[in-house]
Amino acid sequence: MKTTKKQGSKRIGLLAMMALAVCAQTLPAAQADELIVGVEVPLTGTLARVGTGMQEGITVAADVFNKGSGKHKIKLITVDDESAPAKAIAAVEKLASDGAIAITGGYGSNNIAPASDAANKLGLVYVTSGGVDDSLVASGRKNFFRINNTAGYQKAMMGLLSDMGVKSVSIVYSTKEATAGLAKDLQKSLSDKGVVVVSHAFDPAITDFKPIINKIKLQDKSEAIAMVGYENDYVGILRAARVLKPNVKAMVGVWSLATPKMAADFPDLMPNVYGTAVLPFPAQFDTADGKLFSDTYRRLYKKEPDYLGQFGYVQSLLLFEAIARAADKGTLKKNGVAEEMRKTDRETLIGVVRFSSNGDNLNFSHRMGQHQNGKVVIVWPKESATGKINFPGVPW
Repeated sequence: MKTTKKQGSKRIGLLAMMALAVCAQTLPAAQADELIVGVEVPLTGTLARVGTGMQEGITVAADVFNKGSGKHKIKLITVDDESAPAKAIAAVEKLASDGAIAITGGYGSNNIAPASDAANKLGLVYVTSGGVDDSLVASGRKNFFRINNTAGYQKAMMGLLSDMGVKSVSIVYSTKEATAGLAKDLQKSLSDKGVVVVSHAFDPAITDFKPIINKIKLQDKSEAIAMVGYENDYVGILRAARVLKPNVKAMVGVWSLATPKMAADFPDLMPNVYGTAVLPFPAQFDTADGKLFSDTYRRLYKKEPDYLGQFGYVQSLLLFEAIARAADKGTLKKNGVAEEMRKTDRETLIGVVRFSSNGDNLNFSHRMGQHQNGKVVIVWPKESATGKINFPGVPW
């Protein structure tokens, strides 16, 4: 049947109205399906480097989740906590006012504690990989979760030092809560094994470590130096040691040390230095999940992923999955995210994650890496090693 010009115009108008009706029906659904997650991380201040690494992993997790989920989309809103506790509280409160239904991020136990308290008061889940102070999981926060802990770091440092067979260790540690706690646990574990231990606490504000290193050189005469601090601390300690050259066989640290960024920024200080690292650099993955993470990371950031990004990725992906499950059950506003987080039980890039009743991942165990020729080689445990250990070996 032939359609007249008037009928054609009427038909086009009807189709346009139908199209508008479809949009009107689908737009609210799409908006309703957009789930806002707050990211509170230090992007400036003393923890900027590690906070940035974590945020990259969080962004990768959102990209992977959104591409794999046809039903739910995660929208990230990020607020820089400036490496300061008061700003961390303000960041969480700002994110909550912006509609965040949970918080991922946080670095430094002294920042995480008040920030997660704020989240707890607001009824929001808070998940992190940046705080190892055990008081974080022992203070009754109902919505707090973390995927790593002091025990996992201590196990890695102890394992490496034991395999080295060193008989004496000088521990140089920051008096911050998390670092002091790990240092004391390490001292006890080493002493229980018959290792002679001398500990040197330092105020987080100091930058000249030569007096401490000089004591180690002249008085302690230990075979290894264990550094328990943060990036700036490591740089100060290693610079002092490079000048004074104590007669040690190894320089061993913990978090945020065995990273590609440290290798690139301080090539004179890092050779042969050890630090906790779940990933070698360049990164190697042999699982589908690992390759997806790695490929997405490289696509977004045009560089190799590191363990900070890996932690941020794992903590956030678990959170996004919990949020999706809660959304499906209609429990987002009924503490459903926390309930779903407690049900987490699955293999991840850092091993199996299961949360205990206080939100801690009791399965966590770290690895030790060593800076070798601009790369990070996993040297402990043996079953995960990607290269041979350089021992004795120091940067000078």
